[in-house]
Amino acid sequence: MHRLLPLVLLFCSLFSAVAQSIPGLQQPVEIIRDRWGVNHIYAKNEHDLFFAQGYSAAQDRLFQLEIWRRQATGTVAELLGPQEVKRDMGTRLFRFRGDLNKELLHYHPHGPQIVRAFVDGVNAYITQVLKTPEKLPFEFRVLNTKPGLWTPEVVISRHQGLAYNVRDELNYGRLVKLIGADKLRELQWFHPVSKPNEPDLTLRVNGDELFQPILDLYEAFRLPLKFQGRPTKADEDEAQLDRQQNNDEWFDTEKQYVGSNNWIISGNKSASGYPMLANDPHRAQSTPSLRYWVHLNGPGWNVIGAGEPTLPGISIGHNDYGAWGLTIFETDNEDLYVYETNPANPNQYRYKGNWVSMKTLTETIPVKGGQPVQATLKYTRHGPVVFEDKQHHKAYAIRAGWLDTGCSPYLASLRMNQARNWTEFRQACSYSRIPGENMIWADKTGTIGWQAVGLAPIRKNFTGLVPVPGDGRYEWSGYLPIQQLPNKLNPSEGYVATANNNLTPANFPHRDAVGWTWSSPNRAHRIEEVLNDGKRKSMVDFMALQADYLSIPARTLVPLLKNLASPDNRTEQALGYLRKWDYKLETNSVAAAIYVAWEGELKKAVYQQKVPKNAQPYFKSLPSKRVFDELLIPTVSRDSLLLSCMDRAVTQLTDRLGNDMDDWLYGQRKNKHITITHPLSDLVDKAMQKKINLGPVARGGYGETVNATANDLNQTHGASFRILIDTEDWDKTLGINSPGQSGNPDSPHYSDLFPIWAENNYFPVFFTKDKVKTVAEQTTVLKP
Repeated sequence: MHRLLPLVLLFCSLFSAVAQSIPGLQQPVEIIRDRWGVNHIYAKNEHDLFFAQGYSAAQDRLFQLEIWRRQATGTVAELLGPQEVKRDMGTRLFRFRGDLNKELLHYHPHGPQIVRAFVDGVNAYITQVLKTPEKLPFEFRVLNTKPGLWTPEVVISRHQGLAYNVRDELNYGRLVKLIGADKLRELQWFHPVSKPNEPDLTLRVNGDELFQPILDLYEAFRLPLKFQGRPTKADEDEAQLDRQQNNDEWFDTEKQYVGSNNWIISGNKSASGYPMLANDPHRAQSTPSLRYWVHLNGPGWNVIGAGEPTLPGISIGHNDYGAWGLTIFETDNEDLYVYETNPANPNQYRYKGNWVSMKTLTETIPVKGGQPVQATLKYTRHGPVVFEDKQHHKAYAIRAGWLDTGCSPYLASLRMNQARNWTEFRQACSYSRIPGENMIWADKTGTIGWQAVGLAPIRKNFTGLVPVPGDGRYEWSGYLPIQQLPNKLNPSEGYVATANNNLTPANFPHRDAVGWTWSSPNRAHRIEEVLNDGKRKSMVDFMALQADYLSIPARTLVPLLKNLASPDNRTEQALGYLRKWDYKLETNSVAAAIYVAWEGELKKAVYQQKVPKNAQPYFKSLPSKRVFDELLIPTVSRDSLLLSCMDRAVTQLTDRLGNDMDDWLYGQRKNKHITITHPLSDLVDKAMQKKINLGPVARGGYGETVNATANDLNQTHGASFRILIDTEDWDKTLGINSPGQSGNPDSPHYSDLFPIWAENNYFPVFFTKDKVKTVAEQTTVLKP
């Protein structure tokens, strides 16, 4: 199952060469596209290298880039109509308005030149294709639009930064009002804690006033785009939900499943004797994919891997010296401030005993099919005003650290791309502010290291977990220097593994600069278990671990059934499957289907028992640790709950999959699978739908397996991009990017990687030019 493509398929592609004249280049650039759609760009100077990266990205992902541009500039309503005005207002409210040159210099000493070259490359392709608009990807014809030109401001937009803490903060404030701080601490798994009553959840604002649509504007610009009602990251059940439920579900799902795995091992644990690295970020599954592979080779640059097609550089990959990867590390860089406003002038708020005037801006939002909308944007000293409660003379603003200089997600990777050793890499990490990440490094000299990065405000007298008054008593005391966040160098255990789990010691001296909630540790524990099994690891072992479907929760819960029997024959039959199961959620397993349905019923039952009804709208799911801790307490009621949930699971599976239990295979159209629906699918005919939509294909695993496939029956999240690296030989690198490198369904690279990914397979990511030439599909020379 875990194998490379047969070599006969790898090297049989027809080779072609073309030349193009592109205004804006300084010297010729050679681009070798390999048979998996990866562009290997060879430039003679830095400007042309990043110009060609922008040009190539636009060539492959033009509609994706256009949607990014509109989201970044607050011009979505101009394309999609009045329903997107609130999104555009939110975008403009949270736009970076600092010094652009200082901002670009943060990411690299040549940041202004690099970003502008990248933008010029994007624009060169847009200008070229607009001469033959009939060649635009189909989305432009469907929406009757054309791509607009980019500016550096588009590149540095924060609209898709992974920072959702303020929603939790508002809900925690509501929950403290409804059920009290002690009950909230009992339900949520805040950790690590070093003493009772941590964290401090004291509510110092009027809790009754928190139950208003305070974050509407904030949420509007963070949500995925909808085209005639279909979300871009659609789940099969969403059509049945109303708008607010839909929005809540999207944010909750993102919070739960946007994560990643990465690990590094020292040469003492590898078969080659050299350090090895693995990384598989978990994001929404979509077409086109979020990430985009590229190889950048020019003076001072030789780096391969993936970033987002909207950004120059590479966020995960390797250069000639070392390799790096990332997973989310929890930092809290948002706070919700509540102000008393002046009854005589609502544009003034009380701060340190004085009335202070808000800063006000006015912008015009163009609207398709309607009149332009005048948007009034207000700001306090802390940040954008998202809600005004005129009845109670209150205003709410968000202090978003990511509006500061240097907080464009992943762009600081440019510095990492040129790191030659751990010291230089760690120095580069000190510029990486958003999102919070576990950065790992492995190099040819034998060094492995981990550095947590992220914007970490220091709060000396509050935790930032509930809204606070904006009157001057609750201020940030700067940011914790990134190198003071948790880190390790060549740990004695010979590895570092991160899976969005807590790695912060309870006695960490800057506790309030680090998050309080983390992913369940089950993925991390399974990775550690495999890395500690005493066997030296090869690339084949790393492939198997990224595809691992063993469920630690199943291994914990199924033995609880050992001495139980059911009076119901069907339930007893289901128990029989579990008693001889190996706890692996494989695609052909009946026991896996039974277990997943049962675990889901257990989680629902414990949630209903533990979470008060009035709290449920603001606390959507119990952390799995709380569920499992409850179920591990042996009581008579526990045993009856285990069986009654199995009864319900059997009924559910019977309804969905039929009476014959042997047909209850995990991994089928009515059970665990993936179908990727293009966001414009509703707007095209059936022939086009067949071309642009992908699946269904069988999937295994779920949200708590290393191969994380989320808990939906249709996999919405998980690893679309993967990379495996043995530092002994960069040409041994393996990778995948589902469904393909191109966003254009007319391209052979639109979905060619989807079947490889579906089998948990990889393609070789060659680095040396001689090797790259052996898998070349086309060579293009771009000439000035």
